[in-house]
Amino acid sequence: MQEDGPQRCTPGLHLTTRERTATMMRTTKTGLSRASGLGAAVAITAVTLAGCGRADDGAGASGASEGISDGPATGTIELWAAGAEGEELPELFDAFIEDNPDVDINMTPIPEEDFVTKMTAAIAAGTVPDLIYVFAEHQPALFATEAFAPVPDGLVDESAFFESVWETGQVDDVAYGVPWFTYARVFQYRADLAEAAGVDAPENWDDLRAFARTLKDTGVAYPLGFYVVPFDEYTAAQFDTFAHQNGGGIIDDDNSAWTINSPENVEALEFYSSLFADGFVSPDGPTSVDSVAYLTEGRLAGVLNGPWLRGWIKDANGQEWLDAHMAALVPPAGPDGERAASIGGGNWAVPEDADNADAAWKFVQYASEPEVQLTWFGLMGNLPTVKVAWDDPAIADDEALDEVRAAMEFGVPIPAVPTWNQVGKILGEQIERVVRGGATPQEALDTAQAEAESIGVGR
Repeated sequence: MQEDGPQRCTPGLHLTTRERTATMMRTTKTGLSRASGLGAAVAITAVTLAGCGRADDGAGASGASEGISDGPATGTIELWAAGAEGEELPELFDAFIEDNPDVDINMTPIPEEDFVTKMTAAIAAGTVPDLIYVFAEHQPALFATEAFAPVPDGLVDESAFFESVWETGQVDDVAYGVPWFTYARVFQYRADLAEAAGVDAPENWDDLRAFARTLKDTGVAYPLGFYVVPFDEYTAAQFDTFAHQNGGGIIDDDNSAWTINSPENVEALEFYSSLFADGFVSPDGPTSVDSVAYLTEGRLAGVLNGPWLRGWIKDANGQEWLDAHMAALVPPAGPDGERAASIGGGNWAVPEDADNADAAWKFVQYASEPEVQLTWFGLMGNLPTVKVAWDDPAIADDEALDEVRAAMEFGVPIPAVPTWNQVGKILGEQIERVVRGGATPQEALDTAQAEAESIGVGR
């Protein structure tokens, strides 16, 4: 299943601009069901440590900088925020300023497609902001500049975050980013069609094939929707989850070498491409946004997509239709029971040369409190990165989000290397060759591996 038109300079596993804009236009800012009373005080233990002061036993990674100062934040925080989400951030400023009356926040929203270019130019010119809010897929290119400060000792409790999400802000086991929101792509399907056809939701690859074959036999044109064109990086990242489900992966554990043509990956691509060869998936779409109409009309039965998809379907068809027709499940496991799900999100980071780093980090600490992340969920529908926030009824009462939370535990982020954009494009192109019958999985992955090795990992 393809994404829509070129909209970002560093594609990765996140909403496209069209997806994000569609979500922003919803009157509730999200289609995820939530319990009433989100604005009330949230009785959750904060994950920040020692208020605004230092902590004795912080969870900062090795190489972390010293803790922040005691006392409230002061001065002006220059904040740059990427994408449409930046327009809503000021909603969170008042509570922080109330507790820190001598601080001002000057926020500059920057179009997502321009963010990396503008930030790298600021680094070169020595005119960096104090704080940035950046999507996880942009981080490898920015962190490769070595212009960002490690997360201070004791700023937050690392163990309070989903492990896979915390790792998105790390380079060589040092944390440079603090996760702000997250998501996982799960299998969302027409439960009513599956029930009518007498087929269970797919728990593993064999089930996925059986699910697709059964729904195909009942008249569903293309039972499954996967990414193929035009975003090669999305194709590559989605394939990486299949590779992990088969015990593989396109890069090694320490992000130092590409492993694209490993036997496990070749086997995973053989399975992945066979779903196209058998007519269960079309390499030509539908697009992610168009999948709402395809699912509604029964021309598509299941997709791997993020929690925002339910919001789109709710807006198109109503809550009653959504509840009666759609269900969600963690992505099917591989042959040996291994699970993997694509994850993404956004992180906070502070440049090394920030003029007011101390106040910036204190804002990050504030933004890591569960009640603040729940407020952001209410504004934008972006899911919290701190685990305890998921126990709030606003999230816990939504059964579909139970599957998203489960998927977070085995999340696979995009490779955290500066050359991912180049390598992802190459790999996506080779995968397309396979699903269109132009190359075998071994040939395609050998080609991608050779080109990836010539490019390297960028550090």
